[in-house]
Amino acid sequence: MLFPRSPLLACLTLLMLSPRAHGAPDVQAAWVVLGDNGQAIARAVAAGAECPGMLIDGAAVAMTLRAEAGTVPQRPTAGGPADAKPSAFPVASCEHLLPPTAQKASVGHFSLPLPRAQPQRIVVVGDSGCRMKQAENAWQDCSDGKAWPFAQIARVAAGFKPDLVLHVGDYHYRESPCPEGMAGCRQSPWGYGWDAWQADFFVPAAPLLAAAPWVMARGNHEECARAGQGWFRFLDVRPYEAARSCNDPANDADANYSQPYAVPVGSDAQIIVFDSAKAGKAPLDPANPGDAAVFAKYRAQFQEVGRLAARPGVMSMFADHHPILGLTPRTADSVFGGNRALLSVMKTVNGGAYFPPGVAVALHGHTHLFEAIDFASDHPATFLSGNSGDNVDRSLPDPLPAGSSPAAGVTIDRITHSNSFGFLVMDRGLQGWTVKAYRRDGSVMTTCLLEQRKVSCDRTGFVQ
Repeated sequence: MLFPRSPLLACLTLLMLSPRAHGAPDVQAAWVVLGDNGQAIARAVAAGAECPGMLIDGAAVAMTLRAEAGTVPQRPTAGGPADAKPSAFPVASCEHLLPPTAQKASVGHFSLPLPRAQPQRIVVVGDSGCRMKQAENAWQDCSDGKAWPFAQIARVAAGFKPDLVLHVGDYHYRESPCPEGMAGCRQSPWGYGWDAWQADFFVPAAPLLAAAPWVMARGNHEECARAGQGWFRFLDVRPYEAARSCNDPANDADANYSQPYAVPVGSDAQIIVFDSAKAGKAPLDPANPGDAAVFAKYRAQFQEVGRLAARPGVMSMFADHHPILGLTPRTADSVFGGNRALLSVMKTVNGGAYFPPGVAVALHGHTHLFEAIDFASDHPATFLSGNSGDNVDRSLPDPLPAGSSPAAGVTIDRITHSNSFGFLVMDRGLQGWTVKAYRRDGSVMTTCLLEQRKVSCDRTGFVQ
């Protein structure tokens, strides 16, 4: 039911929707995520079982319950038995599809950022959570803003007033309980329920969630045996389904893979979002019965990427978590190339080009570095922005060992890289995009110009 838009009724409606109003749901977080074809989806997390109402251009609107509050029975997880417990979600996940004509929207005390017709500025972050992992004996100091700077990065990046935010995956890292005597993560929530999601993502990301709509790629830390339950409750853009919730491991073979989709960035560009959450490290062999089903899934998805990238007059930015043509440090003087599972599939679709011709740039995380790579071979420029919170990796060798390449037939022309914490800002220009890599405090590491499939930066090699 829509109420008349009188000032008095609007004020009364706001009061009723306020989290402080008696009986109204306590809204814990609210944001906007962009789905297929740029559909803007208002999302909210509310304590308890009920969804809050919202205001769209002064009219009261009911949000739809996406996933109900409750505790999910224990399922097998990537860690050992000590890292396993039921996932508690004492919150309702709620949503509402926003009309393209909306000018103003709010949920409780949260004012929602709405999409712009022609976005000019994109912030890119990735690998933002705080690592607590028994299997690696890795314990980041989550209570120390210097050791885990995602809150600072989100605040500084929000100050750039982006029109769009792209997260390239791995939102959640608090898998294991903090050991006794480990002061830096003492009393941190852990596991895959709401408390860990709230601490690892929603609280530190709040300024950036309020600044602009988000495009969200799924990382390997959001696969079903990890934080997949929260991924589908909160972040995935498609309708919530029990069979694709990661609650029942019998459905993981489907829920660990999702169809690609495209988000328009104005009339002449788009972001193609690809789910690489379950991409392994080894090449996939379709003749191997153990690989055949996964190979077929990824092949169909890369064929869809090709169809999306074929839109005439549209520059495509490919976004997934795992680097395709990026580099990962192996030792002080050697590197790994791109993800071999995905490359083995892509080669059967596009040959040695790997990407379809419509893809001008690829954006990734997973490797905890900043990288900007230009190729002498005909391959799309590549950026890595996996340095937004989790422990950064060792730096790449500088200079790179002779002949270093992310994949067969791919020749690097120039690379700029850093293992400083930070984020990217992409600004639309007359001829292309200016991409600046920033440190956590907002100081510039390097400035790059992206034109067609080429990128040139004002510095090459390692940047301190």
